[in-house]
Amino acid sequence: MPREEATDIRRVESRVASYIHEFVALRQDIHQHPELSFKEHRTSDIVAAQLASWGYEVTRGIAGTGVVGSLRRGTGSKTLGIRADMDALPIQEATGLPYASVNAGVMHACGHDGHTAILLAAARTLAEVGQFDGQLQLIFQPAEETGSGARKMIAEGLFERFPCDAVFGLHNWPGVPAGHLGCVAGPAMASIDQAVITIRGKGGHGAEPHKTVDPVVVSAHLITALQTIVSRNVDPLDMGVVTVGSIHGGAASNVIPDAVELKLTMRSFRPEIRQLLQERVPALAKAQAESFGAEAEVDYQLGFPAVLNHVDETAFARTVAEDTFGAGQVEAGFRPRTASEDFAYMLQARKGSYVFLGNGEGASLHSPRYDFNDAVLGLAATYWTRLAERFLAPAA
Repeated sequence: MPREEATDIRRVESRVASYIHEFVALRQDIHQHPELSFKEHRTSDIVAAQLASWGYEVTRGIAGTGVVGSLRRGTGSKTLGIRADMDALPIQEATGLPYASVNAGVMHACGHDGHTAILLAAARTLAEVGQFDGQLQLIFQPAEETGSGARKMIAEGLFERFPCDAVFGLHNWPGVPAGHLGCVAGPAMASIDQAVITIRGKGGHGAEPHKTVDPVVVSAHLITALQTIVSRNVDPLDMGVVTVGSIHGGAASNVIPDAVELKLTMRSFRPEIRQLLQERVPALAKAQAESFGAEAEVDYQLGFPAVLNHVDETAFARTVAEDTFGAGQVEAGFRPRTASEDFAYMLQARKGSYVFLGNGEGASLHSPRYDFNDAVLGLAATYWTRLAERFLAPAA
């Protein structure tokens, strides 16, 4: 590693280390006061006040509670966006931590409190000792959990008002060694769609099933048949998921109901597979129902697309990680995740990459026992700082 590069890394690491305890406390404060999608008013206030105190030009009200902090250095024409999400989930926390949520039924169970604190720590470092030439846009997004925040920010002119040559984001990931980074070119997270299937038959007495068209039996056959879409219609080298997560019908053991409702989630990496699932799920549901003399109503709802990381930007993100922390701290062969993220919309609008940050062993995302690992906060803030400095480095 060139001596100048090593000096820059030490400069950033020592600066971050000098006040990272403040951002650990801030992260835990945000964790204790979680806010649902588009209701991140307290969090937005904190973010805006912090950014303003470090000299950022702060714009509020994008997508309601969204915040953008802009900082220019030098005369360079390059622009960079880094995004953090702010919203919590409708989950009752069960960690028992001293800073556990005080808002009943609301919890930071996905680490967005950590993502916000990381970017704020990087924002301070870049403002105080950052060496770059160009325009920095720090994007604090609401409503990632509902899949609507990124779209709304973009629709309200995010990238026209705050130009970005590239945009980057990250997500912590339990089960990956703490502080290790994962970079994936191409599909990195899955698309997500949902469907509600209502099977309508003819109810009656459980003792006289021959006089009914039993939607429970139809639903049982349909649930099994739906799995053949992935096993028999999707290329084995591609990924597809069809999950029936909810089934409701009837209220008594001796009464056959008139209808049964099923709720499904569909995931895929490639647009072609997403389209296939969109066609095959309704077709199979209707055909299966008709084979029993029943009817199927299908409400198929498109969610958001797969996260598709751009090749060059992902290579850049990996290089920065390897140069900053060493190749051993960058996960080799890191695989895409089948969870979903609305950062996908930002990557449709601009080039960029979505990076994964190891959270260590512990409860999974969306668990009532999950907690963000504060030990990785300083490392991630160092990473964002170095990525910004490298991307906006003065022209040679």
